[in-house]
Amino acid sequence: MAGLTILSPSSPPRLFYNVSTSSYKYHNFSDYKFKLHCLLHSRDFDSLLPCCFSRQSQSTKPSSSSSKLFIMPTHLLKSGSGHSGMQDNSMLHHNANESTGRRCSPLYSTFPTAPAQVSSVQDLFEFICSGPLLSKLGLTPEIIAESIDKWISYGTLLCRVFKVNELYLTVPQKARFYHYYIPVFFWCEDKISKHRSQYKDGEEIPPLVIGFSAPQGCGKTTLVFALDYLFRVSGSKSATISIDDFYLTAEHQAKLREQHPDNALLEYRGNAGTHDLPFSIETLTSLTKLNKEGTKMKLPRYDKSAYGGRGDRTDPSEWPEIEGPLTVVLFEGWMLGFKPLPTEVVKAVDPQLEMVNKYLEAYHDAWDKFIGAWIVIKINNPSCVYQWRLQAEIAMREAGKPGMSDVEVEDFVSRYLPAYKAYLPTLYSEGPNGPEPEHLLVIDIDEERNPILGN
Repeated sequence: MAGLTILSPSSPPRLFYNVSTSSYKYHNFSDYKFKLHCLLHSRDFDSLLPCCFSRQSQSTKPSSSSSKLFIMPTHLLKSGSGHSGMQDNSMLHHNANESTGRRCSPLYSTFPTAPAQVSSVQDLFEFICSGPLLSKLGLTPEIIAESIDKWISYGTLLCRVFKVNELYLTVPQKARFYHYYIPVFFWCEDKISKHRSQYKDGEEIPPLVIGFSAPQGCGKTTLVFALDYLFRVSGSKSATISIDDFYLTAEHQAKLREQHPDNALLEYRGNAGTHDLPFSIETLTSLTKLNKEGTKMKLPRYDKSAYGGRGDRTDPSEWPEIEGPLTVVLFEGWMLGFKPLPTEVVKAVDPQLEMVNKYLEAYHDAWDKFIGAWIVIKINNPSCVYQWRLQAEIAMREAGKPGMSDVEVEDFVSRYLPAYKAYLPTLYSEGPNGPEPEHLLVIDIDEERNPILGN
């Protein structure tokens, strides 16, 4: 039997590692280091999982939750051997298609390559406790210490799916997993628990729709992919949908372009006015009713490469099928939560925004009213969008894939920047329409797409 003392900067909880049960308990024992590689590699990984997850089925109605974030135990479903990597995008697409059918855009890592070895559970614990989101989530060192097995297990699962070595994570990789993806997953679990607790035993519980509002290129697709994966391996059925899937068909986009020949903001897909709102309402309504065993539906998908990059909705025969009962729907988009502003305000940013602003008036009833919890990813400067998009296109070209030229990237992003400049300040200061403060999580990120301490 070996013991491990884990110290926190403010309140020093002590962890005791029991080798016979492969678990950590709250005790006052001597200070011993336990190497992470002993935990993860000298023992079969699957033998660790039963200590972190209950094999029993999740109850359909959780117990009442406290004001602090409660990390609920869930059962683990084996995820298979498929992995996806930050460099190996084909594997990422393979896994995403298996689970939700989402056709993700290529993802490229900005992580440095210098290794920062995870030498012990103590080091990892202290790193987790330094995360910028913990105070927002009500996660104390004591709570983290009690659930360290789950942090380790989720971290290892993410290392597997992103094909990185958990013993030699770079600091940005550690931050991405332990300061970002895993804390946000716990927050989502807590919101789901509170959502389900509102219903009586025997009542049909609709899935919670969590909205992700984040500018292009800031990593929201990767975040949603990671959360969807963690939900699946913890036994919850989830579905992912994007506002991109609700773009007008190529035919109807052409008609919109003809109606506004002098408005560059409506020439191509993107801004308010270029989405099929009745179709999106129909789809979101069907998703929220997918709460029974055996219920199925197909999720629409949009092909951005069709018609020379102008895009078109894919044929329904190619749409992936999902099956209920769903626990959560992850709904993401660059302009989710944008609210119309006075005409003089938007015209001062760009006169062409006046028509976009009028179209935006119908979007709350089409999208926002379905969302029960919000995650807003906040950036300091919208010009980052150009740099992020340029990085992605350069990486695509270097990989031998078709990508936009620098000039084309500038033109593409320029059609979104007026909306960012007009609507982001209100989104950041007031939040989206509807949610109570406890149902809104604002995450400030830096230019490397990692969370930072915000205002």
